[in-house]
Amino acid sequence: MRLPVGVLLAVTVLGGCSGTAEPAPTVPATTAPTTYELAPRTVRPDEVALRGEPVVEGSTSFSLIGLSTGMTALIGSHAEFEADGQFVRIRLVVVNVGRSGVLFDTKRQLLVLADGGTHPPHRSTMITKRQPDTFDLGAGVRVEFDLYYDVPVDAEPVALRAFGGGTLTDMKDEEGTDLPLEPVP
Repeated sequence: MRLPVGVLLAVTVLGGCSGTAEPAPTVPATTAPTTYELAPRTVRPDEVALRGEPVVEGSTSFSLIGLSTGMTALIGSHAEFEADGQFVRIRLVVVNVGRSGVLFDTKRQLLVLADGGTHPPHRSTMITKRQPDTFDLGAGVRVEFDLYYDVPVDAEPVALRAFGGGTLTDMKDEEGTDLPLEPVP
């Protein structure tokens, strides 16, 4: 006996509906953490830990996490050289908090001294220590690196003038933001 297609379809659909349905699993109501738990790391032997609270400049967040001063010489993988004055190293974390990529230029980040003077990163040292020059900082990307400066022996570094934000791609962020070099108590 041949059943019409409509009857077969009705039997199939109704057969799928018979029986008891299992309730959908419930997801327990929990509150998701609001921050990532990053593992603490030991400060380098010649370094002072800085507060590291993020400061946002446009679409870029900056956190200073380490400071080394009074370094008279540096050693790279293929070179050793002395400072004209003293080397200062700042450990910096940058995060693009915007929705599009920006070109980040480490050469624009200025060390501010107590006398009000500023110094750009020391190019030869940055190259020798294999630190980035310029790089694309993608949306939501976090990068951690060192900035090296060669300043007079008696100079006292007090801040980093950081340049970032949505205008970084066209390099028109002329003001910057000063981040104080505050050690962790």
